[in-house]
Parts: sequence; structure tokens; C-alpha cells
Amino acid sequence: MIRNTFTLLQGIGPTRESSLWRSGIQSWDEFLDEPRVKGISAERKERMDSELILAHEQLKEGSSSFFADRIRRREHWRCFRELGSSVAYVDIETTGLSRYAPVTIVGISDGKRTHTLVKGKNLNLMNLRSILSSATMLVTFNGSSFDLPIIEHSFPGAIPHVPHLDLRNALRRLGYVGGLKNIERELGLERDRRVEYMTGSDAVYLWKLWERHGNANALDLLVEYNACDCVNMKPLAELAYRDLTRMVFGSVTGCKD
Repeated sequence: MIRNTFTLLQGIGPTRESSLWRSGIQSWDEFLDEPRVKGISAERKERMDSELILAHEQLKEGSSSFFADRIRRREHWRCFRELGSSVAYVDIETTGLSRYAPVTIVGISDGKRTHTLVKGKNLNLMNLRSILSSATMLVTFNGSSFDLPIIEHSFPGAIPHVPHLDLRNALRRLGYVGGLKNIERELGLERDRRVEYMTGSDAVYLWKLWERHGNANALDLLVEYNACDCVNMKPLAELAYRDLTRMVFGSVTGCKD
């Protein structure tokens, strides 16, 4: 989808982008191949060509920050296939819902391995930066208003400037509402029975058992709960990318992928 995206060009919004798709100009290469585009002056077309050539170069180099700046946050999901080689699936646990609530656990998965950073053990700015430094894209569930602002407040500079797919917003566009666990069950994603019906309140309680009483079993259960959040975001991100592509691009062009 990123190579079909024209809203990164100055002056091109969603309506104009859809118009280009309908006219048969559905990719950057097709735009560049056209000597003239209806409604766009020759001078403006030349400037846009230069922007797309630069975008090609930045994509080839894997410069995801370039696209984080030029694509609207709502549409960052479009970067998932092309810039998803080093995705970081991020989920946190805290002692409350406030942005100022202490962070107790940060889970970060690359889709294969999950790093768990625990307050008082290995949760610090250096470790966060080290793990997230190679990320070309972030995926969260409700991270726009919760996880990422809280991490940035507690650990300034930890969050890399890359595209961010917030699954809560993306899945809502597809008709899936509610919390992460409800959507998982609706889509048939399973968790281990030990954490299947745990909630955020349970997570706070488990942390208190660990912090105040040294209950290692409580910490192990909390870590497992957090890791499930991270791991299950990968199939949800793949679903969101596929179905949003069909809805946004396929409904206009007839293309399904």
C-alpha cells in the first residue's frame, strides 16, 4: 500500500488520491510514467515526480522516519508490508490508567522473540533504546493514547520516530470494537488458560503481590500475560493490513491485495 499512497504528496488528500486510483494511476511508478495528469499542472507534476523519486530512494534505504513524517498517522498501517521487516510489538503494564502511573513492565516482541523489561530489574532507558533502535515500525493496541505517551513520559527519548500502527484504531475501521482480548476471542485467537481471562486490574494486583510480598509466581503470571498481548498483535496487524487494503484500495480499484 505504501507504493500506492499519494497523500504523502503536498496538496493530495484522500479524495484526490481516490480519484487518481480510479483514473488508472494506482502506484508511484504509474504516476511517474504519465507525462501529464489531469488537474495537475506540468510544473506541479514535476515537483511531485521529484517527491516520489525521493520516496522511492527512502523506501529502498528503509528510512521509515521519512514516511512517519509524510503519511498521516491514521494511514500509517499502509507502511506495514514494506517497512514491517523490523516491527516492534509493544505493550506495557502500569499501576494505573494515568499517564503518570509508574510503568511496571514493558513487553517488546519482534514477532519471534519477546523481550520483557521489569521495573527494578532491567527496565531502563538504555535497554529500551537498545531494543527499539532497530525498529522500522511500532505496533500497539491503544498505544497512541496509552502505551507510547506513558513510555515517553517515564523514559524520554525511548520511542523511535517511525510509523506507528495502533490496532485499536485500525480494527475499529473494520468494525471490530472493544478491548484487545474481546477482539482476539472474536477472531479465534487463543491464549494460555492461565491468562485467558485476565484483565488490567488483575495485572495491577499481580504486580502488588510481587512488589510487596516477593511473590515470584505472581510476577511470572504477569510476564506471561504481557507477552501474550505482544505476541497476539502480530496476527492482528496482518489482518488489519490485509482487510484495510481491501477496503481502502480494493473498493476503488478492484484489487484485493
